[in-house]
Amino acid sequence: MHVLLAIGPAERHGYAIMSEIARMTEGATRLGPGGVYTTIKRLLDDGLIEECDERPDPELDDQRRRYYRLTGTGRAVAGAEVRRLEVLVRAARPWALEAVE
Repeated sequence: MHVLLAIGPAERHGYAIMSEIARMTEGATRLGPGGVYTTIKRLLDDGLIEECDERPDPELDDQRRRYYRLTGTGRAVAGAEVRRLEVLVRAARPWALEAVE
């Protein structure tokens, strides 16, 4: 889920995905290359992401990088999981944060 959300509406390469995961979790989750690329392979195999055919200008980027984007199925899966988590958080919010506040 972290990788799907990190790619989001953009096209990202592996390092950018790792950086985005760290940013959006405020550093609470940090995935290394092994974890990210294993997940990318699984998401590719499952049809949730695809490798982009178009490449940035080689003068602006490293040609060895592979860029990924969500497929329609990947976007639907991410959306369904976000909705599921929203319901869960909404149910827990009234009592779960009492001890913290």
